[in-house]
Amino acid sequence: MFLCRIFISSIRLENYNNILEMNTFNDRARNWDKDPLHWERSGAIANSLLEMIPVTPDMEALEYGAGTGILSFLLSEKFSEITLMDNSEEMVKVMREKVATSQSENLKPLLWDLVQNDFDSVKFDCIFSQMVLHHLPDVEAILNKWRKMLKSGGYLAIADLFSEDGTFHNADANVHWGFDPEKLSDALRLNGFKDIKHKTCFVIKRNNGRNYPVFLLIAKT
Repeated sequence: MFLCRIFISSIRLENYNNILEMNTFNDRARNWDKDPLHWERSGAIANSLLEMIPVTPDMEALEYGAGTGILSFLLSEKFSEITLMDNSEEMVKVMREKVATSQSENLKPLLWDLVQNDFDSVKFDCIFSQMVLHHLPDVEAILNKWRKMLKSGGYLAIADLFSEDGTFHNADANVHWGFDPEKLSDALRLNGFKDIKHKTCFVIKRNNGRNYPVFLLIAKT
């Protein structure tokens, strides 16, 4: 009974932290695009992605944790269609407004919590995400879901922080402190991915005087 109570308490704590994080992104949605860093980082990731993946105009893609969709907007002319998935209602509202204003008919915003719910109605040629993985508590689970959502021969592109000392976020943030790309590559191989490669694609410079490099990792099913 004691162990059961501890387990239930840990679940409640994790759910509570997830709710707090979602509220943070909801609050920031309206001002997200005003930060030049978000555009610079997305531009660098988009360029590196196009260098590392042979994208063709008939490919259908998914951006996971799309936020306001900056990266997908930058890549919109390269894919036939991009689904922009996010679990923040306010981020998705902003995406829908931007899609309507720009008449970007091949961009499809979708409010969906992939951590809690599988998504098996469509398979994609490419799944990409930026600065999302370190926010997810169960990395193995999401890698497995992405694998199942990709077509045979499909590509996964993950942009995220190299391993850091925990200073990128606030001390109380419930996140991973970045990743070692080699260890992440091993986890991807265990989930059926191959032809894995990575490179540094951007460096985030913070007011604390520290630099936080970002890698782009590509894997194929």
